[in-house]
Amino acid sequence: MRTLGPGRRLGLWLQGCGLACAGCMSRHTWDPLGGSDRTVSSLLVLWRAALAAGADGLTVSGGEPLDQPAGLDALLTGAAWIRAEALASGEGTARHAADLLLYTGYEDAEIERDPARAAAVRHADTLVTGRFRAAEPTALVWRGSANQRMRPRTELGRARYAPHLDRRDDGPRLQVHMVEGESDVRLYGVPRRGELGALEKRLARAGMRLRGPSWRP
Repeated sequence: MRTLGPGRRLGLWLQGCGLACAGCMSRHTWDPLGGSDRTVSSLLVLWRAALAAGADGLTVSGGEPLDQPAGLDALLTGAAWIRAEALASGEGTARHAADLLLYTGYEDAEIERDPARAAAVRHADTLVTGRFRAAEPTALVWRGSANQRMRPRTELGRARYAPHLDRRDDGPRLQVHMVEGESDVRLYGVPRRGELGALEKRLARAGMRLRGPSWRP
């Protein structure tokens, strides 16, 4: 994945969201009983493999990751430990440390006053925080609406994200991925206002119609 953070990244989406922002492109991630059950250890296996292949970072999104604070804490704690191990051994990320980026719809104050949420984000190098507001579009990179904040929290986060805090998009905002052996088409990234509708119309003109697009009620 290359559209949710700098460089080539592993992306993990946690299922379930109680915030349910109007206009969300990922309504299929709201249901806490949807998705598939995965252990933290199985996800960390993926992260270890991504680091060995030279990944620049890990992006965790959803759904709402902080609706599962204990699991998120275990995931980011393990990811930070594996990153440190890889750097110490000189494997994969020896040339640079891979960063940990977390997307959440909660505001900074909501995180700070909840001990479980505050603990869950302690290993994140950078947070993107705030509800998605469809009426407040933005061209700022890696954010869906103008109210959302991108907040580096560590030395690595500041080094990696400071050049992007006020940067506007200068390339594609969506990455299209076809699922091998399935009819699903997955879109990764933060679409511009009207971009999903325009994509659907282009596909219809080409004779392709989407069944159950994730941004529809």
